[in-house]
Amino acid sequence: MSLDYTTLDLLRQSHPAWRLLRSDHAPLVASFLHRVFIVPNIRVMAQADLAEALDDELFALRETQAFPKSAIEYLNDWAGPEKGWLRKFYASGSDEPQFDLTPATEKAIAWLGTLTERSFVGTESRLLTLFELLKQMSEGSETDPQARIEELHKRRDEIDLEIARVLAGDMPLLDDTALRDRFQQFNQLARELLTDFREVEHNFRGLDRRVRERIALWEGSKGALLEDIMGERDAIADSDQGRSFRAFWDFLMSSSRQEELSTLLERVLTLPPVAELKPDARIRRVHYDWLEAGEHAQRTVAQLSQQLRRFLDDQAWLENRRIMDILRDIEAKALQLRESPPSGEVMSIADTAAGIELPMERPLYTPTVKPVIADVELEAGDAEVDAAALYSQIVIDKARLARHIRHALQDRTQITLRELCEMRPLQHGLAELVAYLQLAGDTFKTVADEETVETIVWTRIGPDGREYIKQARLPRVIFVR
Repeated sequence: MSLDYTTLDLLRQSHPAWRLLRSDHAPLVASFLHRVFIVPNIRVMAQADLAEALDDELFALRETQAFPKSAIEYLNDWAGPEKGWLRKFYASGSDEPQFDLTPATEKAIAWLGTLTERSFVGTESRLLTLFELLKQMSEGSETDPQARIEELHKRRDEIDLEIARVLAGDMPLLDDTALRDRFQQFNQLARELLTDFREVEHNFRGLDRRVRERIALWEGSKGALLEDIMGERDAIADSDQGRSFRAFWDFLMSSSRQEELSTLLERVLTLPPVAELKPDARIRRVHYDWLEAGEHAQRTVAQLSQQLRRFLDDQAWLENRRIMDILRDIEAKALQLRESPPSGEVMSIADTAAGIELPMERPLYTPTVKPVIADVELEAGDAEVDAAALYSQIVIDKARLARHIRHALQDRTQITLRELCEMRPLQHGLAELVAYLQLAGDTFKTVADEETVETIVWTRIGPDGREYIKQARLPRVIFVR
């Protein structure tokens, strides 16, 4: 992007981030939104909760500053088109307004954070990161197999040499400065990654808005419209942003990767040089913040797809109604011409023929057979019926299953449905598995990985007294604390 005078002047007049920095209330807006949305990683907040938090903020500031408006008025002003610092919308199934940060506001707040003085400016870790990125691009684009093999041999020799040095007692360690340098860079990149998710959601909503505009102004056939829309959806999924987001999501949804990240974070945060920096407590679970933000982006895409489908259904209904109006108009005009039909030929039908049906082709009438009821005297008797079947009905104890899930989440932050069934095997088979899925949708916070299929196995005692192995294959369901 060229930062010439014309471009910067246009940004100064129209960009919400620049408007925020120029505002007289910038300290209030930036500090409040940073505390409420960014620090706790809140993606959406109801109007009542946000207004209550802003009321508390204004009450503390009005002792020294003049803020004459109410909290609701300030929020509506910040969400208006003249400001564009908040996004105000109504969630599906709710009549209460919801608020979220716009990507421009988060960028402005992030830039303000860079103005504060840091304890030191590390450059080594950034240089190593840049050098490693160049190596990955160079090796990843190499098409010569021999060159790739030579590079792998070189890397293997370096690893062998390092192993030999460690075995000989020469084990180089990072000093305190290098550890603090790398942790600062990790902290910055982790926060920037959370910032990127709002921009991803914003881009998906922009795509949905463009598709709706195209539907409203479309004059061609419906098939061509659907082909064009589906092509647009595939284009965003196959774009650089879509591919990168999908690769990130696949990486993060791996349970082994999450456990590895948790272990590494616990070990790094206990290092004395890192502990001296007094890192934010949320950095310990930043990968779960990534997961929550990514899940919110996935839900946004799913909601947009549902809304688009309903929008297309409405368009189809309007089209069908237009056809019925045309048919009724034709019927009305035909009735008007019934008494005085037009002279001359009105309509011609090609290849007309009379339908011939011979009388002998018709089947003869067959009377119904009258049932014969035997005049037999009924006798009362006693049948040997086992009434125990009436009392052996299966009842799934959902409270017991919920306690099992909560107990499993006490010492871990997440667990899959398959792991739950392995810890405590299913006693009632498929009915108990369905109860787990119902709890996942109604009671607990869950994440579904559609691309990973897991197999859940249980045993069932058959009528012959033998054990039978049953299994169910379903997408991975993860219960999150």
